Amino acid sequence: MDAETEIDDLLRATAKGDRAAFRLLYDRVSPKLFGIALKICRHRPMAEDVLQDVFTDIWYKAGRFDARRGEAGAWLAVIARNRSVDALRRQGRGIIGAATGGGADLPDAPDPALSGDGRAAYLTLIDCLNRLDERQRDLILRAYFRGDTREELAGAVDAPVDTVRTWLRRGLASLKTCLDE
Repeated sequence: MDAETEIDDLLRATAKGDRAAFRLLYDRVSPKLFGIALKICRHRPMAEDVLQDVFTDIWYKAGRFDARRGEAGAWLAVIARNRSVDALRRQGRGIIGAATGGGADLPDAPDPALSGDGRAAYLTLIDCLNRLDERQRDLILRAYFRGDTREELAGAVDAPVDTVRTWLRRGLASLKTCLDE
């Protein structure tokens, strides 16, 4: 059995409430997930807190994993990334604005830590996001920077999941076109 199949099996068992499988899953993937958190947060205590949040999410959300949509390791890595970004936002060191209330707001100015090419890329991204219609921009920020699921987005805008998926796809296509210009 390869490592990815083992992780997939452990995730399925975790979804059924198997604590031993959850412990084994932790042993197998925590070093990688901690590495992701540490790379994003750049602060060991914060990364440790993030890892705890990640595994809390995994325990409660394991049943949402669908192997037909991707690998288990990638799914877990996305959870770690999203939780890390959330932790940075809570500390006021956001990547692209903090999500507030029902939507997501863009910051007025780039993070002062950005300089040179990073600052230019950031400003270009903000400009392109601002060119999107408000609904697309809000959905993209909530999905890709706050980590909301398609189901959560659909509930927030009172639309079917497939419609939200289409809106996101069109918004991302417009964003890509803008960024390529």
